[in-house]
Amino acid sequence: MRRGSGAGRAVVASVVVGLLLAVTSACGGGAEPSGKGDAGSVGKAAPTRPAGADPTRTTRIPVVGDRLQRRIPADSRQVVAVYGEARNSADSVVVLYTKHGTAWDRTRSWPAHNGKKGWTADHREDDDRSPVGVFTLSDAGGVLRDPGAELPYTRSSAFAAPRWWPKSYWHDFDHVIAIDYNRVKGTPPNDPTRPEGTSKGGGIWLHLDHGSGTSACVSLPEPAMRYLLRTLDPDRHPVVVMGDRAGLKT
Repeated sequence: MRRGSGAGRAVVASVVVGLLLAVTSACGGGAEPSGKGDAGSVGKAAPTRPAGADPTRTTRIPVVGDRLQRRIPADSRQVVAVYGEARNSADSVVVLYTKHGTAWDRTRSWPAHNGKKGWTADHREDDDRSPVGVFTLSDAGGVLRDPGAELPYTRSSAFAAPRWWPKSYWHDFDHVIAIDYNRVKGTPPNDPTRPEGTSKGGGIWLHLDHGSGTSACVSLPEPAMRYLLRTLDPDRHPVVVMGDRAGLKT
């Protein structure tokens, strides 16, 4: 494995114009959803396996249909799968799969949250839904120092959540991993550049959870974020496969 080049990019975000707008357009406060993610719920939709088969190993990412399965790069060896409970639900489960040979091993799983209004196959700015799809993971950062990330890590106070947000949201961006949706790879996660235009939204991240839905990001417990930062390796070409269960199967 190689370590990310975080030191050379520390405080880069402070020179980017409009960073706060980029952050607040994708992640942040709003109405509290009901319910919580259930880490055990992933098994409900898992494909039937022959008796005696190892339930933690599979030749495909479970629940994901052929269309999205084909979008997982052939050289990818790490998949962060986000299983949304339903199209209009903010509750989800995140599972990390690691490929060894031809088999995907289920490594870890955590309860999580997604957009407060659920999921969409046509994400738009401020729709409060997370985009369904397969996206690469190439850059990380946050308010706090690099915890040992493999991905390039940018530390900057510019990631800090606005203090007019509820206090429970203030630490959301202590650590983030950029989801490569409508962004330029190789830049800090809070770079506001939107190659497909601002109407398509952007600034969609994996970040710390505040206990409820987001504006489009996927939020996880702090131990999960730190684990992913230390585990996701650019040499293994990590991607996120995300969506509600029905959307993932389609």
